[in-house]
Amino acid sequence: MTASPTTSPRALAWARRRQSFARSWAAYRAQRTGMVGLVLLGAIVILAVCAPVLIDESALSVTQATGGRMEPPSMEFPLGTDEVGRSVLALTLWGSRLSLLIGLTATVVAILIGTAVGVTSGHVGGAYGWFALRISDWFMVLPSLVVAIALLAVLGRSMGTTILVIALVSWSGTTRLVRAQTLTVQARPYLERARALGAGHWHQMTKHIIPNVLPLVLASATLLVPSAILMESSLAWLGLGDPNVVSWGSILNRASDNGAVSAHAWWYLLPPGLAILLVVLAFMMCGRALEAVFNPRLRGEQA
Repeated sequence: MTASPTTSPRALAWARRRQSFARSWAAYRAQRTGMVGLVLLGAIVILAVCAPVLIDESALSVTQATGGRMEPPSMEFPLGTDEVGRSVLALTLWGSRLSLLIGLTATVVAILIGTAVGVTSGHVGGAYGWFALRISDWFMVLPSLVVAIALLAVLGRSMGTTILVIALVSWSGTTRLVRAQTLTVQARPYLERARALGAGHWHQMTKHIIPNVLPLVLASATLLVPSAILMESSLAWLGLGDPNVVSWGSILNRASDNGAVSAHAWWYLLPPGLAILLVVLAFMMCGRALEAVFNPRLRGEQA
């Protein structure tokens, strides 16, 4: 790109970013599995956002339930009813909102922690870098589900504590990934020039290192979201979720506690289970496609 004398450096930077995004989007569209995952994920998100429009929240009320106990699917209740007569379709649609919210929020918190620790430990190094790496290693070897159960038992059951606990057991993998990429970026000539010109640590990290590790962080985030959703569902299924809200895991917990298996009420168990499977599959497909975009050597394998 050639710049006119009146073009500002900021405008040039944004033009380069737009060109880079266009190239990345073209490479992503070439990944068939990635596009299928994106369409599937978009449909799930639209259904979750539009749940209040499609089904009134009163359908979740125990006192206003109009169906019988574990009725099979019918015209009135397409996915049957639960143990108190509520529509399983309504529970599944409304449960998607909380499951996606917790999964996405916990991932954002984990990514922020992991990126901050990874960049600073890789860039600063020394005793701080060694200590941060040891803490990351310690969190990586701990059994995530067991630690999450213990923390929730101590902190109490709520949506906020669930997000915090999932983030605390999920950040270490991102730290290792970002730290390795930071060490690679630091060896590049333009960063040596920045140091020679007197750039401080903050300038080097924010202007040179973080922009170069962001694509890797984005690909990591898409693979971390399904893990967070599975973790939330597992904790809720074990009875450690917020009892005042509906999520896919809490639906499975109530179905198990109220004898859905012995009653052969497959319509009570299958919808939330399939929803978890589909959203995890969609995120995994998107994540693998993003990996192929940012690592050209994988494009032939992932297409």
